[in-house]
Amino acid sequence: MTTKTTITQILTLFSIVLPLAKSVDFNYPAVFNFGDSNSDTGELGAGLGFLLNLPNGEVYFKTPTGRFCDGRLIVDFLISFLLPLTNSFDFNFPAVFNFGDSNSDTGELIASGIESINPPYGEIYFKHPSGRYCDGRLIIDFLLDAMDLPFLNAYLDSIGIPSFRKGCNFAAAGSTIFPATATSVSPFSFAIQVSQFLRFKARVLELQAKGKKLDKYLPAEAYFQKGLYTFDIGQNDLAGAFYSKTFDQIVASIPTILLELETGLKNLYEQGARNFWIHNTGPLGCITQNVAKFGTDPSILDEQGCVSGHNQAAKLFNLQLHALSKKLQGVFADSNITYVDIYSIKSNLIANYSRYGFEQPIMACCGYGGAPFNYDSQISCGQTKVINGTSVTAKACNDSTEYVNWDGIHYTEAANQYVSSQILTGKYSDPPFADKMPFLLNIKF
Repeated sequence: MTTKTTITQILTLFSIVLPLAKSVDFNYPAVFNFGDSNSDTGELGAGLGFLLNLPNGEVYFKTPTGRFCDGRLIVDFLISFLLPLTNSFDFNFPAVFNFGDSNSDTGELIASGIESINPPYGEIYFKHPSGRYCDGRLIIDFLLDAMDLPFLNAYLDSIGIPSFRKGCNFAAAGSTIFPATATSVSPFSFAIQVSQFLRFKARVLELQAKGKKLDKYLPAEAYFQKGLYTFDIGQNDLAGAFYSKTFDQIVASIPTILLELETGLKNLYEQGARNFWIHNTGPLGCITQNVAKFGTDPSILDEQGCVSGHNQAAKLFNLQLHALSKKLQGVFADSNITYVDIYSIKSNLIANYSRYGFEQPIMACCGYGGAPFNYDSQISCGQTKVINGTSVTAKACNDSTEYVNWDGIHYTEAANQYVSSQILTGKYSDPPFADKMPFLLNIKF
């Protein structure tokens, strides 16, 4: 049945495209579409906050995408024919410049001296704390590895003569898109990270003008335009807001949050950035910390045991982030912008954890308190404190590969590896690049 359907779709598309091929060269830099639900890829949802639920999107996207369909629309198929090259990545980037929070921080917050982390962080891969809030590698590490590029050094890391030849990481744990306040975990909000990049670029060009002595440590000038700019930020804006705002207030703030993001992206574009890779935010309601804090009432939990309100806020954020990505594809006509649906990948992992070799989808591996969450906000992973008159230590579990969550907030290396493998299939991206995989990458995991 599936084969018949596929053949029918192919024949239908050829019947549309081939008669036109004689008079149209199909060499368009962009497409601007107008219509109704037959070609709406999320406009109604993004504009009015309208939510679609499964089984919409189940066949191709594995999640509702704003399309009134079980998968792709006619316009999606046509775009895949019309724009096979202008909106696709070839993964042959000379450098990567990353912006974000703890999901992709490779040592920025630790290098700033604001925080420190101790074993068992880093125990799986690096054998010691590496500045990452994880037992090993992050998603960004696996992606860089697949592109045959070295792990990114943190912008503020000045020890050991770090090389920035192949890129630089500005992401810092606790960072938000909104400007930081006096109570923020990290002062390095998105605008600050962009400003750090601007200084980094200016300083690199200044040093290069003085000679070639530092060339092996610094990116070539052309790398700033040819490089890949990656973004994974916004989770803390939403998750932090639940401590002081109502759901409606949080949802109402999303357009302002994304306006701040758009401003930063435009600044980078004006500085020559042309390849943008934007991750949406994951299911916040499934993070151990949020379930332990906000999930005490079973009626507000979904079938996976996640906090429904947090996940709904993440979905609404992602709908509007997706719309912004599509908008910028038109505004930045000479650039490549890929939107990556991290939410769907992580939701699938939580819902089907045992299928992928995990035993604990929500309980933290490294923490204190035991089941059901092994999380206590008074003590962080690796710490020893006196609680209720007793000295206790938040220790790691025996086998972190059985756990999705590492420390109550962040994923384990095993979970990050799974998420990375799904990103690299290309099917969770818009535009998708599944037809190019896995041939263009040197996948090592």
